[in-house]
Amino acid sequence: MAPFWAVLASMVLCAALISWAGASVFQAYGLLVKGAFGSSFAINETLTRSIPLILTGLAVSVAFRAKFYNIGAEGQLYVGALAATYFGTGLITLPSGLMIPFLILMGALAGGALLIVPVLLKTHFKVDEVVTTLLLNFVVLLVVSYLIEGPWKDPMSLGWPQAASIIDEGVLPTLLAKGRLHFGLIVALIFAVVIWLMMKYSVFGYEIRAVGLNAKAAEFAGIKVNRTVILTALISGGLAGVAGVSETAGLKGYLTLDLSPGFGYTGIAVAMLAQLNPLAVIPSAIFLSAVYVGSDAMSRAVNIPTYIADVLVGVSVLAVLCSVMFSQYKVRWLK
Repeated sequence: MAPFWAVLASMVLCAALISWAGASVFQAYGLLVKGAFGSSFAINETLTRSIPLILTGLAVSVAFRAKFYNIGAEGQLYVGALAATYFGTGLITLPSGLMIPFLILMGALAGGALLIVPVLLKTHFKVDEVVTTLLLNFVVLLVVSYLIEGPWKDPMSLGWPQAASIIDEGVLPTLLAKGRLHFGLIVALIFAVVIWLMMKYSVFGYEIRAVGLNAKAAEFAGIKVNRTVILTALISGGLAGVAGVSETAGLKGYLTLDLSPGFGYTGIAVAMLAQLNPLAVIPSAIFLSAVYVGSDAMSRAVNIPTYIADVLVGVSVLAVLCSVMFSQYKVRWLK
């Protein structure tokens, strides 16, 4: 129940900010819910936005289980998008039934490859992965900016900095006739179930959890800690890379610098709110997606800044961390 109480506490705390902004708290939250789930269009948008959050949330949850603090899901997402653009704009042409899985595979490999250097630096030289993965995000964004402004710039874009469009065979099909919801949702749900099964029932999943709980004890028991951390990092980067493929080949159809408004960073909040449970990542991602989508409608109706969504998400993460602490430790007041 910790995430439930955390969300409730965050809404109570943020009610003070809404009231301070001069709006009715109940009206504002009602508009937020209506903006996220009040119509078929709203539900469509909420689910569409949740797709990359599910995948980046899974990437973070897997890595954090092994105490590998991957803060670079944003960069891995863009690398996956680069791979989808490189292979999906005409370099290789396959039938849709093969082209889409091929692009997903290439995106996953690219995202995982980006983590090779940080994970080797961690396992062999004890370099803090928080720093290396975070800084790589900015390196990747600069590379993307160079490519779409230079050699990869679409000559048909009328001067706008964007890459060429993904060929029709590589575009993820839409799930509904009207709306932007696409096949990436099915891909994200499949990955969530596969990761949950791996973590719960496989030997490798047990090794990940053992290394995360106590690396020295795991090594004493015969688990190869460095190998486990490296493989976990590759899986984590691969999941974030698939998120980039989903956004490029499913939502926009081409690569731009604003492909992600911070999905990689929000994935950390998704994972923490889900308490690193792969299945719980799904409702967690939908909840945060609903907050962002609904806050737009709320802002327009009662003139509240949309930044209240960021505050609500941040307070939710802090609240769930506090609730987990109280569930693990007994607080005693001593005279």
